[in-house]
Amino acid sequence: MSQSIFVSTLPRRLVSVSVLGMILLMTACSKPAPPEEPVRAVKVMTVGFAGYQAETEYAAEVRPRLESRLGFRVAGKIVRRQAEIGQKVQAGQVLAEIDPKDYRLSAEAAQAQVNAAKTNRDLAQADFNRFKTLKEQNFISGAELDRREAAVLSAQAQLEQAQSQLAVQGNQAGYAKLVADRPGVVTAIEAEPGQVVVAGAPVVRLAMDGPRDVLFAVPEDKLVGVSMGTKVTVRVWSSQAILHGKVREIASSADPLTRTFAVKVALDEGTAPPLGSTVFATPKIKMIADTAVIKLPTSALRQDGNSSAVWVLDPETMTVKSRSVQVLTAEGNLAVIGGGLKPGDKVVSTGVHVLAPGQKVTEYKDKVTQRAEAGRGAP
Repeated sequence: MSQSIFVSTLPRRLVSVSVLGMILLMTACSKPAPPEEPVRAVKVMTVGFAGYQAETEYAAEVRPRLESRLGFRVAGKIVRRQAEIGQKVQAGQVLAEIDPKDYRLSAEAAQAQVNAAKTNRDLAQADFNRFKTLKEQNFISGAELDRREAAVLSAQAQLEQAQSQLAVQGNQAGYAKLVADRPGVVTAIEAEPGQVVVAGAPVVRLAMDGPRDVLFAVPEDKLVGVSMGTKVTVRVWSSQAILHGKVREIASSADPLTRTFAVKVALDEGTAPPLGSTVFATPKIKMIADTAVIKLPTSALRQDGNSSAVWVLDPETMTVKSRSVQVLTAEGNLAVIGGGLKPGDKVVSTGVHVLAPGQKVTEYKDKVTQRAEAGRGAP
């Protein structure tokens, strides 16, 4: 009897074990459920229109409209320098001299060649005159007279060549003196007596008399508001005098070191301060001066393709969505937004690079804000 009971219960146990094994096997083969996306706490700011100071003052310097680096047209050793920094010079005034001995000797040699060529020409002319008389008396042939005429023409050509060479050597002797081609002010000396210079090497820097410019550098983000003809107010640092000018030149490329663009403002010659004076230039930017703008911290911006974008919070669903915005310029650590947002929009201000479209978020509130809200809600 006991043996039959044991036999009948054994299959039930086997069936239970096999069913349990199948359940465990199915549980192990099924994929685990994906973890729920965390709800991130983000700082949110409500945007609104703000005033924009479109005018920016730049430190600038008064520079000459034309400034030349004058150098000798021939090589040589500088023996004398008459120019000094800050000296007012007139056109034709000697600024420096190099040793002219070699050029004088070359000019004398060229003069000797001219004299020799002139003598040969005169001798050939005399021979031609004699042979011409003989030809009239039929003592020589016409061919012989032609040869004498050719000799005269050749001697004349040699004389002209020698005269041209003498003129070149005479000019080089004259180039031993460096003279000012226009009136101006000496702003720099780049070579001293005793120094051997090559032709064209700068010796004196001369600021030509005439109109003056105000030179200042503009960052790339501010260049959008500066254009040719923009009116500029110039304030002189020493006297606080106010001058007016217009932008006449904007650099086509940025400085490789400072990454700024050089801007030149034309000033009237009669009212311009002395060269090198420190002034402050304020361009009259009209492009966005009267436009209602929204300011955001730069931490709220992110790059979305080729445009700038921000995360906008939907208060009903507490999710974020991306929105493209138009950035006009920067004002310190704030970005000036010209389009894409409207007053009342809630924008995520920090942590924008860890969010995704449609992600649920909560508004981060510091302890002070939490206490204030708790105090208002208390009875």
